[in-house]
Amino acid sequence: MPETDLLPILLVPDTRLRTKCRAVGPQDADAVRALAPRMLATMYKAPGIGLAAPQVGDLLRLVVIDLQPDEKPDPMVLVNPEIVAASEELATREEGCLSLPGQYADVTRPAKVKLRWLDLEGGKREITADGLLATCIQHELDHLDGVLFVDHLSALKRNMMLRKLAKELKARARDA
Repeated sequence: MPETDLLPILLVPDTRLRTKCRAVGPQDADAVRALAPRMLATMYKAPGIGLAAPQVGDLLRLVVIDLQPDEKPDPMVLVNPEIVAASEELATREEGCLSLPGQYADVTRPAKVKLRWLDLEGGKREITADGLLATCIQHELDHLDGVLFVDHLSALKRNMMLRKLAKELKARARDA
């Protein structure tokens, strides 16, 4: 895919990252089919393993994920995804985010989730995920509700990370 088809990734504190997204409706089908491959290309280039539509400025409930097992692309496109069950068992993993570059922290979430979504053809899909996929799903679905991974941290840790990021972005802009 040509570089021109890549999408700009929004960075904190862009207010669109804090906006609850609307459900994808039948009227959005063509736009979503056009947006999904561009989101995947943008995610691969970043590089990342997940990207939600609000991170590229589109306030629709759309997520792309690819953990690239065995270094081979295995993309998932999730339209109107919803977690319908979550385990009581918790797991802690280090998370980062393309909208908060260079920031990482341990986040505790349910270890397993059951996910329902529509594919690009409107077919109903469902999986039960654990490990990295469960974490990635929860992280990306949070974006659809205006929640960032730093919101799962203590206020002190979150504010330290956001101040550090603001300082780094200001320095980057100054040096550009």
